[in-house]
Amino acid sequence: MVNRGVLMADDLNQMDEDELDGLRVSAILEAVEAHDTARITQLLEPLHAADIADLFEQIAPGERANLLRLWSGEIDGEILSEIDESIREEVIGALPDSVVAEAMRELDTDDLVDILEDLDAAGQGRILDALEMVDRVAVEQAMSYPEGAAGRLMQREVVVAPEHWTVGEAIDFLREASTLPDQFYHVILTDPRMIPTGYVTLGRVLSSRREVRLRDILEDSFRTIDATEDEGGVAYMFNQYHLISCPVVDKGGRLVGVITIDDAMNVLDEEHEEDMLLLAGVGEESSISDGALATARQRLPWLVVNLFTASLSAFVITQFEATIVSVVALAALMPIVASTGGIAGTQSLTVAVRALATRDLTSSNARRVVRRELGAGVLNGLGLALILGCAGGLIFWDLRLGLVLGIAMIVNQVVAALGGILVPLTLERFGLDPALASGTFVTTLTDVMGFFAFLGLASVMLV
Repeated sequence: MVNRGVLMADDLNQMDEDELDGLRVSAILEAVEAHDTARITQLLEPLHAADIADLFEQIAPGERANLLRLWSGEIDGEILSEIDESIREEVIGALPDSVVAEAMRELDTDDLVDILEDLDAAGQGRILDALEMVDRVAVEQAMSYPEGAAGRLMQREVVVAPEHWTVGEAIDFLREASTLPDQFYHVILTDPRMIPTGYVTLGRVLSSRREVRLRDILEDSFRTIDATEDEGGVAYMFNQYHLISCPVVDKGGRLVGVITIDDAMNVLDEEHEEDMLLLAGVGEESSISDGALATARQRLPWLVVNLFTASLSAFVITQFEATIVSVVALAALMPIVASTGGIAGTQSLTVAVRALATRDLTSSNARRVVRRELGAGVLNGLGLALILGCAGGLIFWDLRLGLVLGIAMIVNQVVAALGGILVPLTLERFGLDPALASGTFVTTLTDVMGFFAFLGLASVMLV
């Protein structure tokens, strides 16, 4: 058995990734309990900032507080920017002012804004006070844009060159510059009014002769983003046009910053995560680090909503009580109709919500997609009707029962397919998030219509 307090190099090489993670976390927690700061540093130092952030998210609040107290001097800006927003304020609040100040000075403006957005007024003031005046002004200007706007995603640190420069002049400028952004991919060309006219990739700059003019090696992908553009539109533009970075301009078209691909992809990830959480009815702010009370508070409202919608199904069933008493087999077959419809509705719904998020589903092709889903629902219904209808008729020795089951299955598959596509389209039409409560609505629709079709047909054909 491996001693979890001492991880040897040979042991680490022989373990798979999941086992290594578990052993390392256990060893870190043992070092925290022993107040062994040197051991903590030894275990954490090889890890990437994102992995250290994951560690803080995975351990309990008390363990996190103890680890921060012992290792706070090693926390840097990159780690803070990687920590999940659900615990970021807690982590920053536990750090000494000197550590916070030093960590914040390491970050670009886009990362600073991302951190500030999740803090209360006191926390924001604490960080702003730690910044140098130039950085503070840049961050406050970015924070003046609406929440979710491109102006909050951009970094103010930009590499700019006059549009008449040559490659040699650009290279000399880059070599002599006292400060450059930690990450940049383009040299942005501007006219005398600071209006962007194009950009050149660093690869083209380095591979071109010194006398070549920058305007002669411009990229065709050049676009600009308005600072007030919604971040969802920014992420779509990066994904659609395969951008690496994009200049941000103000109302007058003047350059105010740049958005890089890492920030755009973060938006895509966040929107995807939000859609998944909303579809499941667990709240868009749900996190694995939340406590039991917070988790229950996020989920209970949707469970209550589902309680009321489920009552509709119960009401429909009670209307056919006499039918169920006459044909007891109906009680055993009802869940099959409802659950199959629910699964089909979820399939259609998931595809629709994702297509709306990526703008593949629009008003121009909505009718075609609806017809496709309708056709798929009919075909699935016919296939399931053939299987379940024959099985039901043979098992219960009643061909009429098999026919009822088959017809009900076709009806519910059509309802599920149409509900899965029309519910998110309707929410989108009214300016609501297509993922919001869609799962609850579609499940209710398939349950109610499935029970109604099945029991209604049984009342006409079997009783």
